[in-house]
Amino acid sequence: MQTAQRIIKGYRRRRFIVCAALALLVLILTLSLRFVAERNLNEQRLLDFNSRAITTLESILTPLDAVSDDVLKFVGASCEAVQFKLREHAARMQTVRSIALIKDGILYCSSIFGARNVPVNLLQPRLPAPTPLLLLSTDHSLLKGSPILVYWHPSASGSRDGVMEIVNIEMLTGLLLEPERPWVSRAILNVGDSHLEYGKGLLARVTVEEGLSSHEMISGQFPFSITTIGPSASDLALKKLPTQLPLALILSMLIGYITWLATANRMSFSWEINLGLASREFEVFCQPLLNARSQQCVGVELLLRWNNPRQGWISPDVFIPLAEQQNLIAPLTRFVMTEAVRHLDMFPPSRDFHIGLNVAASHFRDGEIIDDLRRYWFPAHAIQPLTLELTERDALPEVDHRIVRDLRRLGVALAIDDFGTGQSSLAYLETLNPNVLKIDKSFTAAIGTDAVNSTVTDIIIALAQRLGIDLVAEGVETQEQADYLSRHGVNVLQGFLFARPMPLKDFPRWLEGRSPPPPRHNGHAMPAIPLR
Repeated sequence: MQTAQRIIKGYRRRRFIVCAALALLVLILTLSLRFVAERNLNEQRLLDFNSRAITTLESILTPLDAVSDDVLKFVGASCEAVQFKLREHAARMQTVRSIALIKDGILYCSSIFGARNVPVNLLQPRLPAPTPLLLLSTDHSLLKGSPILVYWHPSASGSRDGVMEIVNIEMLTGLLLEPERPWVSRAILNVGDSHLEYGKGLLARVTVEEGLSSHEMISGQFPFSITTIGPSASDLALKKLPTQLPLALILSMLIGYITWLATANRMSFSWEINLGLASREFEVFCQPLLNARSQQCVGVELLLRWNNPRQGWISPDVFIPLAEQQNLIAPLTRFVMTEAVRHLDMFPPSRDFHIGLNVAASHFRDGEIIDDLRRYWFPAHAIQPLTLELTERDALPEVDHRIVRDLRRLGVALAIDDFGTGQSSLAYLETLNPNVLKIDKSFTAAIGTDAVNSTVTDIIIALAQRLGIDLVAEGVETQEQADYLSRHGVNVLQGFLFARPMPLKDFPRWLEGRSPPPPRHNGHAMPAIPLR
């Protein structure tokens, strides 16, 4: 037991290290990915905010170009003649506060005030200008002191003639520049050296508070830009990271737990099997085989079960293939053999009652199976005949025919399990000449259906009868299947219809309700099927 505990301690330590390392890696990776994703999302939000503001303002300024082209032809005409048309253009452009005509630097006509005679440079010192100009300024006429956006279009005939369009930018700032917290604390419109911030009006210069960062996006169509100020994308992502910690912890723990379960059967599984053998965690079950006609028990199939205290019951479909991969199938077979010998008194002491034991093809190499039989089975002088089963899915060509002949001389029968599901050829089957073929449960289940397997079942029965090989059908679950197999010459049946696998200690009690085994038929004993 000290060796077993040392084995499991080392096994659990390795598993714990692997699971903890993987869980920690998943935790770090998950938080890193969430940080990067959140940072990129914050950056995209800033980009979207700036793009939306620029696109909206561009959509407002673009129509002004078309209006200015129409209005420029009115420069020089009398205000009385064109005032109505100016008002009409201004009314169409809901964001335009007024349109004014300038001739020789004099604002002589306004869509709001009508005829005027004011030098335009008194209102906007940078006008008139020889080129188109966009200005941020304050209103000196209507709503004095309120911010406005001035769009100047010079006339082609001279630099002192042109059209001045005034946009009510203060109304638009609520739409364009309202902050979106937490990633946008302040939003500013920049036109030349002037700056307009939401809620603060015109600014001479833009200052950025300590700990905040600024991002500027320039319009591709007009001479303005948008500046956003707020926490950096990385700072915002870092602040939000603690909210991601519970999910990351759950995910890492889940991955660690899944790894713990997975490594129970995959990582150094040979240690787990050795521990199971040393701690006697394995238990031998048996499933009766019945004569199809008399319904009397003629043998048992020995089945290995594993009640692992660390993982619960582990299916043979899991640990048998893994034991084969780890070259531990022979120790398991020896365990079943010794348990069978130890419980021989639980079986009827009759030559007509067979005990079946499964053996892997690899166990035949170098006569190892014969050595084990001589060491464990034959010294017990068992009255019950022994049948060794080879699964057809095993590498049957690896079986040494000389070993098979030696087994026959020793009085040990040979059976092939799951016949029809493997790859052995009929020629090799004839050379091996087994005593018993066991019909796989998939073919038994097909009886009474139109499935291809139903036809294959008839072929297997006919083949065995032609070669003089006894048949056993496994997986019999309905009376219809039992009747069909009996009618077609399958004399031994096994399945849930008759009995489920049971611990060896329960077999005598089950057998009490059955009659003694039938006598030998024509000198031939009915075979049993081995461990699986």
